[in-house]
Formats: sequence, structure tokens, C-alpha cells
Amino acid sequence: MKRDDLKTLVDYHYWARDRMLDAIAPLTADQFTRDLGNSFKSIRDTAVHIYSAEWVWHQRWTGTSPTEAIPFDRFADVPALRGAWLTLETELRAHLEGCTEADAAREIEYRNIAGVPGRSHFWQMLQQVVNHASYHRGQVTTMVRQLGAPGPKSQDLITFYRERAR
Repeated sequence: MKRDDLKTLVDYHYWARDRMLDAIAPLTADQFTRDLGNSFKSIRDTAVHIYSAEWVWHQRWTGTSPTEAIPFDRFADVPALRGAWLTLETELRAHLEGCTEADAAREIEYRNIAGVPGRSHFWQMLQQVVNHASYHRGQVTTMVRQLGAPGPKSQDLITFYRERAR
């Protein structure tokens, strides 16, 4: 996969992330942390899981293999999560900007959270970050609607492409 294609995926990823965060920002603290019986019990836990997974992959790209995810309760509210995520976005975009085509294709060795060795191409890892986030953003959308709150604006990739073309 070409580096410019990866940049487009990253643009989409953060565009969709912002739509999710905008939809959950108006929630009360109770709504944000309420157990809704999902894969991760609350909207906060699911959103933090998306952020944490992205952080873990980024750490792997920079030579560190974290042994644990970021705790859900590290973020009391959406502004705290958004602030940390904007910092991570800056770091991830800088990393990608510094990549050559060869860097995008290189294999990176790492250990997963459980310590099991793995090896993947950078471009595959980055696609995993975007795909994983899409899956869980869908869960957040469902949970927001379960609360009776308005769901986020469309996060579909084709919507991103159409808006970008305008």
C-alpha cells in the first residue's frame, strides 16, 4: 500500500473519530460511563479502548511493546480523552510523514499485550488501527442511540470521500 493511501486512511480515521467525539461530548457523566452491556460496558470504555489500541500500535511502531492497555478510568470526560487523542494524532501523523514507501512496507516485530511475539508490515498495522476503530465506533453509535441521544453524523468512508471531493 502506498504511503499517500495510508495518509488518506489516517485522514478518514480522524475525521470519523471527531464525529464520534462530537456525538458523545454532550452526554452526561452518567451516560458516558453507564454500563450498557456492550463489548466494553460503556461509551467511555469503548472510546478509550479505541484510543488505547491506537496508542499500543503506535508504541509498537516506535519500538516499544506495551504490556497493558490504558485504563478506562484515566479519562473522566470527553475533553480529557479528546486532548490525549489529539496529541497521539500529532505523533502518529508525524511518524507517517517520516515514512518512506520502503518504511510503509517494512515488517515490524513486536509483542502483544500478553507477550506473544508478532510481526506485521507497517501498512497492515495502520490498516488495523483504522478498521478496528471503525468497528468500535459503530458500537458507540448504537450505545448513544440506546441512551436516546442523537447519533453521530455519518462515519462512512464514502461520505468522507464525497465531502473531501467538494
